[in-house]
Amino acid sequence: MSLEEIRNEIDAIDEELLSLFIRRMECSRRVAQYKYDNGLPIFNAQREEQILDKVESAAGDYGSSARQLYTSIIQLSRSLQHDMLGSGENLRQHILHAQKHIPYASDDQRVICFGVPGTYAHKACRSFFPKVTPVFRPTFHEVFTALENEEADFAVIPIENSSAGSVTDVYDLMLRYRFSIAAAISLPIDHCLAAKEGTTLQSIRQIYSHEQALYQCSDYLRSRALQKEVCHSTAAAAAMVSESDRHDIAAICSEEAAEKYGLTILLRGFQNNPHNTTRFLLITKNLYIEDSADKISLCFSLPHVTGSLYHILGRLAADGLNLTKIESRPKPNTDFEYLFYLDFTGTIKDPRTLALLCALSEEMTDFSFLGNYKSM
Repeated sequence: MSLEEIRNEIDAIDEELLSLFIRRMECSRRVAQYKYDNGLPIFNAQREEQILDKVESAAGDYGSSARQLYTSIIQLSRSLQHDMLGSGENLRQHILHAQKHIPYASDDQRVICFGVPGTYAHKACRSFFPKVTPVFRPTFHEVFTALENEEADFAVIPIENSSAGSVTDVYDLMLRYRFSIAAAISLPIDHCLAAKEGTTLQSIRQIYSHEQALYQCSDYLRSRALQKEVCHSTAAAAAMVSESDRHDIAAICSEEAAEKYGLTILLRGFQNNPHNTTRFLLITKNLYIEDSADKISLCFSLPHVTGSLYHILGRLAADGLNLTKIESRPKPNTDFEYLFYLDFTGTIKDPRTLALLCALSEEMTDFSFLGNYKSM
């Protein structure tokens, strides 16, 4: 048999498959109506597993491939049913009533900022609210608690660095409090080594800074065999060095912090990565979705079951959504269950994206839509 003849046979089979697929989806429509009339849930995990097990067993050598194919068909069928029945109405209404304009130009917003004056978070805060004087909290937990207690309208926190990776404490708190993300900004981080006047590079034995900054400058610290001391923030480290009478210590901090606390800059730009960047989030208890929003964040939990995460990511990919971040954290008080945090490019103005999120909100436990926002 020639290649052309084989391809003709494939084309004929594809025509049959397409016809059968359309028939199957029409059956899904009738199933959706029956479930609606009888108050039944759309997602039936037991029924789906029975179908997939049967298909895998019957397909012989192609069992795993058949299971993958039918997983996609079932997901498409389920999505159709969700669309027909208008699933996720609570999420849809939540998004519909989101505020559209963040009051960046206002001077009366109450803003909480991580750290102390002079931190990189402070710089990010000024980028968001140039006219606002923020209130500072020295720990991430205090930032989140203050926002929860409505001591502020917004809070600014670092979430990840291009060199040191995720700020895991912040992800844990995001998954705990489920605040909305109103905006994000990425800032270049150019570290300085700063000490009291009269201190020399050769005399330094101990370095103070936030753990992320220490990691970002680890190559230099290792080459000098310098002792590291962790502080709440880079600016707090600068303040501590300033208040000390020692001339064998220094702080890794911003140029602004060094100037604010009267320190002499001994070294600039010595971080491992010359393109060192940190992403900061603007979080709030209210939901803001501006017209320019281009990134979506959400979180949910998944049981420790083979393929569960793969199936979710497959549905996102099928709708053309580009995953840019995934973070998993153990779910408290469970055995091998995890909470997942996802960022992906997209907008809820796309009806397909909104429909998918609404469907996921009905199917998944601990699901939270964290926001659709502009990433600057």
